Amino acid sequence: MSANPSVSTSKSAQSSAKQQYQFDRLSFSWVIGGIAIFSLLLLTIPTLIVLIVSFSSAQTMRFPPPGLSLQWYTALFSYPELWSAAVTSLQVATWATLLCVVLGVCASLAMAGSRARWVAAMDALVMSPLALPGIAVGLGMLTYFSLIGWRLSLFTLVISHAVICIPYVVRTTLASLTQLGSSMREASTVLGASQTYTFFKVTLPLIKQGVITGAFMAFLSSFDNITVSLFLSDARTEVLPIRMWSMIENDLDVRAAAVSGLLIVATALLMLVLERISGLSKFLVKG
Repeated sequence: MSANPSVSTSKSAQSSAKQQYQFDRLSFSWVIGGIAIFSLLLLTIPTLIVLIVSFSSAQTMRFPPPGLSLQWYTALFSYPELWSAAVTSLQVATWATLLCVVLGVCASLAMAGSRARWVAAMDALVMSPLALPGIAVGLGMLTYFSLIGWRLSLFTLVISHAVICIPYVVRTTLASLTQLGSSMREASTVLGASQTYTFFKVTLPLIKQGVITGAFMAFLSSFDNITVSLFLSDARTEVLPIRMWSMIENDLDVRAAAVSGLLIVATALLMLVLERISGLSKFLVKG
């Protein structure tokens, strides 16, 4: 007996549809994979170029370097102005990060525990430094300090860096509070614990990973900031990015590449440590 033509046609159609689905899925994977690889190369190649240039034997920045040498890393030890700027950047970033943590955690608790209409407006206001151009923020802060009669100092620089870095702490802390919910805090309150005890013994230990991640991102953003620092720094508060900018602008000093190499390695190591401690990538994806 001959096979049923309708059954054969149905099986052929199913096989064709299955092949088409597999082809579409494979094509999608290739396209997404190609875009991911291109983006990865676009982000990593400049960093690799800086690292290679930092080992150059030439007297100025050039790529490819004519030879390899450690002379520019050794030369950093005889550059006191550079170390002074690095210490200033470290001080500003540390104090700004502490201020961001205190204010950011308080703001996150207020926004997470309220359903009022002002929460959306407050969230947009806190995140606005990330949306506005850095030059506009720096000029606005400089104008504000001039209007109230404050002279530029380390204090004004710390405040300015805190303004532009606090969104990182707020975003990661809000993500932790959203995961936590309110049941644990409500249970602590029902059992008679005060709000202070609940915060330090219940809430803070459970959201500490988000706070640490936000503090790390705020620290890096402050330490590496140049746009706001250009407006708010003076001769007594020169930070490392501005010193490096002047080194490159004046004579393409290879020591700037050596400093960048040290910063790249230090940042990579800190990110690996933080990933093991608090799961940095989880908060970066959610942010």
